Amino acid sequence: MRPLIVTLREGETLAKPLAEAVGGEVACVEVRRFPDGETYLGYDTAPSGRSVLLLCSLDRPADKFLPLMFAADTAHDLGAASVGLVSPYLAYMRQDRRFRPGEAVTSTYFARILSGHVDWLVTVDPHLHRHSLLSELYDMPAVALHAAPLIAEWIRQSVERPLLVGPDEESEQWVAAVAREARAPHVVLRKIRRGDRDAEISVPDIDEWRECTPVLVDDIVSTARTMIETVRHLLRVGMRPPVCAAVHGLFAGNAYQELLQAGAARVATSNTVAHASNAIDVTGLLARAVRGMLAKTLPRRR
Repeated sequence: MRPLIVTLREGETLAKPLAEAVGGEVACVEVRRFPDGETYLGYDTAPSGRSVLLLCSLDRPADKFLPLMFAADTAHDLGAASVGLVSPYLAYMRQDRRFRPGEAVTSTYFARILSGHVDWLVTVDPHLHRHSLLSELYDMPAVALHAAPLIAEWIRQSVERPLLVGPDEESEQWVAAVAREARAPHVVLRKIRRGDRDAEISVPDIDEWRECTPVLVDDIVSTARTMIETVRHLLRVGMRPPVCAAVHGLFAGNAYQELLQAGAARVATSNTVAHASNAIDVTGLLARAVRGMLAKTLPRRR
């Protein structure tokens, strides 16, 4: 039987192409709120005996997580052969330790809850800090895909004479990986501190790169403060208007508009999170991993 692709919100642009890529069917699921705020969820397409793929990017997770758990448990109760989660953007990776007494280690708790409701997980570039693998957090088969080759391909096709720019030393490994794939040079900005409140950002060998188009690359753009300040700095030192590229475009508040107003020539993100800036398609990347999961005999976790 064909797998069911289940989305919890209308307008999920990845659902149809992913279903076509894995030979699946987009399921009809009704999700709505009762007048008292409780969630109603019902499957119009029977999941019995079928592999269910819950497609849910977990940006702004507070609104999405409870319906997701209801969808997973309902599919299990209705006899689904397995229930997997395809979450192109995976939330709750930030708080991976107790920084102050009394804090919740939410990455651990979130992983524990999710592992108890779904059988497997596929995601793209989770923001791992003190963990090197998802398996250190998740007690189920979990695949972390990497979008660097897709970003590199987009840069090769879309940017003339690109120079990849890392905003700080911490970004060097990520930027270097994309630069290798894009077959383009890269530099990392250096902060020169002249006092507690005075720091100058330096572009190495600025004269060598003036004819290049700077491309700022990051995995996640949320407030975009780092990118905004980097764009302004590059323009101040006489570089061309930069292009900004990221895997996950969360864009809190007016971050997207502020980034453009700062002078970015273009902002490009992948469609792990639906946004007007989406220019890099991860469907094929997800489909290969999903087909691999479906080909395995994975035990139900309930």
